[in-house]
Amino acid sequence: MKMEMTWGGKMRFEAQTPSGHTVLLDAAPEVGGENEGPRPTELLLAATGACSGIDIVDILRKMRLTVESFAMEVSGERAEDHPRRFTHVHIHYQLSGDLPVDKVRRAVDLSRDKYCSVSQSLNAEVTTSFSINGERYE
Repeated sequence: MKMEMTWGGKMRFEAQTPSGHTVLLDAAPEVGGENEGPRPTELLLAATGACSGIDIVDILRKMRLTVESFAMEVSGERAEDHPRRFTHVHIHYQLSGDLPVDKVRRAVDLSRDKYCSVSQSLNAEVTTSFSINGERYE
């Protein structure tokens, strides 16, 4: 995969994705940015969540299960010292519908351990949990 990145002055960059989308990234004003876009680290967490969410929806669909709603909370802990990489990422999936716990657990495990190329690209521990219709599972 190859992506074009263009500097827009100060700390702003515009990415042209291979799929034809434009993403604007910027830094906080206290480090010279203008807050015109998300930070690269924010997009990394969003990409991790989206990648895993796509996997889980796809896996559950192949299991012929219907997801009524799906949301995620993605949190990341960063190292104190530079490069301040993410050391731990946790994704909590919130699903609703007539979904057997064992099937959702299998989908979550497959995404985390096998299919999500974004989380597999991180040098961080990735943990997961989920809830179905408000009941939490670890």
